[in-house]
Amino acid sequence: MKTLFVEAKSSIELKLGKKQIEELPNKVGILTTIQHLHKIKDIQNQLKESVLGGQVLGCDASSAKKIKNQVDGFLYVGSGEFHPLWIAIETGKEVFCFNPFTKSMSKISKDDIEKYNKRKKAALVKFLSSDRIGILVSTKPGQNHMEKALELSKRKDKEYYLFAFDTLNDMELENFPFIQCWVNTACPRIADKRKSIINIDDIPSQ
Repeated sequence: MKTLFVEAKSSIELKLGKKQIEELPNKVGILTTIQHLHKIKDIQNQLKESVLGGQVLGCDASSAKKIKNQVDGFLYVGSGEFHPLWIAIETGKEVFCFNPFTKSMSKISKDDIEKYNKRKKAALVKFLSSDRIGILVSTKPGQNHMEKALELSKRKDKEYYLFAFDTLNDMELENFPFIQCWVNTACPRIADKRKSIINIDDIPSQ
């Protein structure tokens, strides 16, 4: 099936308030999503010591990691905590969030990161204590990691079952009650949805 991706660009003004600028670290890396990328220079021009990181995706914070040694922290321009939480986890730096729609500034807290890490630990415990494991394999280009899935399925420590999908509806997993734990080989953020899903890279080797 052919897919056409169309960029949805926001026309909203990107402007920080004076107090918001004062909250930020001296040298800050600027990141945003595709909706605001075409206007991100408007933010950079307000911050003298800033470094432009560019676009960030929910499961890909490589643009942040490339500049993390050049900055004291990050400013994410956009709404929600999905993207900035991943930036904080992947870089270990402070992440401030400017919502251009509400004009509000927030910050990813240590509690947010601690909750994420606790969920990962719980998923690992679930995997180690389970006997029947479902391995989720995406058919989407760029997310298909069948080789990793097959390598895991050859282990003799548990019963492994492969499940291929295009777009995952995590509610469908309930149709397979014999599976005690799920291993995700696609976008790592899929594992954020349930404690019973663990990313394949978080599984210890034998």
